[in-house]
Amino acid sequence: MDASVPQNILDALTDVDMPTLPPERPAADHLDIDGLRIPVHRAGCVVIGSGAAGLRAAVELHRRGGSVAVISQSAWGGTSACSGSDKQTLHTANTSARGDDFLAMARAIRSGGAMDEDTAYVEAVGSPRMMASLQYLGLPLPQDPLGGTLRYKTDHDEAGRATSCGPRTSRLMVQVLAREAISLGIALHNQTTAARLLVEDTDAGARVQGVLTFRTRDRSGDNPYGLALFLAPVVVLAAGGPGELYRDSVYPNGCFGALGLALEAGLRLTNLTESQFGIGTRREGFPWNLSGTYVQVIPHIYSVDSEGQEHHFLADYYRSTQELASNVFRKGYQWPFHATRMLGFGSSLVDLAIWRETAAGRRVFMDFNRNPLPVPGDAPFSLERLDGDVAAYLGTAGAIQGTPIERLRHMNPLAIELYRRYKVDIASEPLEFAVNNQHMNGGIEVDTWGRTNVPGIYAVGEAAGTHGVTRPGGAALNAGQVFGTRVAEHIAASGAATRPASGQPAAVVKTALSEITALIRPGSPHDIEGVRAEIQARMSDCAGMICDPATVARAGAEARALAASIGAKGISISRSAEASRAVQWHQMALASEAVLAALDHFITAGGGSRGARAIRDPEGQALPLARTLPLDAYRFRDERETDKREQIIVQRDKGGLLVASRDIRRFDESTRAFFERDWPASLTGRIFDLDRDGGPDDTRP
Repeated sequence: MDASVPQNILDALTDVDMPTLPPERPAADHLDIDGLRIPVHRAGCVVIGSGAAGLRAAVELHRRGGSVAVISQSAWGGTSACSGSDKQTLHTANTSARGDDFLAMARAIRSGGAMDEDTAYVEAVGSPRMMASLQYLGLPLPQDPLGGTLRYKTDHDEAGRATSCGPRTSRLMVQVLAREAISLGIALHNQTTAARLLVEDTDAGARVQGVLTFRTRDRSGDNPYGLALFLAPVVVLAAGGPGELYRDSVYPNGCFGALGLALEAGLRLTNLTESQFGIGTRREGFPWNLSGTYVQVIPHIYSVDSEGQEHHFLADYYRSTQELASNVFRKGYQWPFHATRMLGFGSSLVDLAIWRETAAGRRVFMDFNRNPLPVPGDAPFSLERLDGDVAAYLGTAGAIQGTPIERLRHMNPLAIELYRRYKVDIASEPLEFAVNNQHMNGGIEVDTWGRTNVPGIYAVGEAAGTHGVTRPGGAALNAGQVFGTRVAEHIAASGAATRPASGQPAAVVKTALSEITALIRPGSPHDIEGVRAEIQARMSDCAGMICDPATVARAGAEARALAASIGAKGISISRSAEASRAVQWHQMALASEAVLAALDHFITAGGGSRGARAIRDPEGQALPLARTLPLDAYRFRDERETDKREQIIVQRDKGGLLVASRDIRRFDESTRAFFERDWPASLTGRIFDLDRDGGPDDTRP
């Protein structure tokens, strides 16, 4: 791409307008309970979340005859619609040149370990269908003159399976799916916050009955909190990840996810130890990931201390200007922090250096108008002196201009346009950034059809714990679309969502109401702001990309104490409109406790450094090196091979959290389908395994 692309095309890919929501359907009836008059909405399936994964599930289920309602805290306001990077990646099977090998793609998706192997194959084999259907709906994926999809390499991807519509790829996905949902007449309810999953215990076991929510428009004298019921025999959790869990976060504001909601309902969570951390601009301004061309153009990175003095701090870590510049470039496709890449003067040494500068109270900037300064005693920066892989990439891209901003304007002018939309001109001023939490790779445990351990509840997108330790960049967008479709297929095959729910499950509603009433306490020592500050500080300071056993154990005890105290004393609010936030911050306290419990379990059992986190240990086998600085304090444990074959499961129990490990599900690559033998299972629906009504194998922790 170069600057000759007309401005109107750049505008269309940057300013992605979302469709206007249709008028909401009125409540079907009301429930009078405990002095409250609560509106009741009825559907066959309620999808919680209006992002790409949730909308995919809703559209596909509606097409298969399902009665669907989508509820959203903030329509078009989640990570799918509001997050991205330089050219946000969609990772799918490579359909150009010789095509792809799905077994090889599945191996690449699960290569970091701790991922169910059958899930990886599901994502691989489902990806062409996912991509083709998005293109059918109007997603403008780039093509070559003969129809092949343009591709490039992304993080944890050596085959070049990545493609992109530009920085707003996921927003464009939401746009085309939202238009389709509206055209199909799917009920969409905005400003609707899930408060409790209504799970009823019966003689046959637990079963979901719907969702109790907060709705702004339903607040009234006889319903001061704006409570509303969405009754349905099927619920799909698609509320994204726990963005509010960390202070240092690149998530949009207000992203709470569904982990706490799931824990309260008895759902099992998995892989909560696995997240992604990487460089990006902070959420206080315009939160955005600085991967891809932002760093591949090799800007000058520096810090500023409290006195305004600049520091060329990367020169303290790398041995030569060439090594420094080449590893800044590699952050483009090695964007997430990875412990092993701190070794051998690799690219994650950049992350460690930035993290240390920020921890020391310095502000860190990228300057696109300056090339990197030289390492003292070495030659100045030159495009003629770069590592082979870096030189080859920039040469092929034609990015041989004299300054980073000129190279960026040549390779990806959309990256410049995007920040301009938010009043930041990176062509004229430096860009402040930091290492932030970006994605939860763990989540709710599901099987290959997206079923959880509670019948009738499914999970898709970032809410689902389908990823392992690492994943190729953009694989999460693929997974959400693949599993959104599979969930819809499974629900349709079950026949559970063909008509709206009937009846009034008063007992389970009464229990949920009493829990909310007990939580909201005017005289509580806890308030929303205090709880938020405590959780976010603890997670960023104690459970970020650099951890140590003692700190994690202490943080886990503190998180457990906070969750227990909130459970006993509640949270105070100053007005009824804050009730939904009080509930969400209690759920975040539970999620924080669960993440730290899983991390402490992993570390205490001898778990090592992998993916998102380096586990510091003075007896550790791995030691990062720097040109001038001693890094003995960052000696860390190696990963154990055995841990790659396990997942850590967390479930809430009356006595607290239960934590245990289970083996990953294996996939026999030698197994081959045979048409005449296997067709009857597809025709009769045996492939959906409807007789086993419970999702993942019941290996309770």
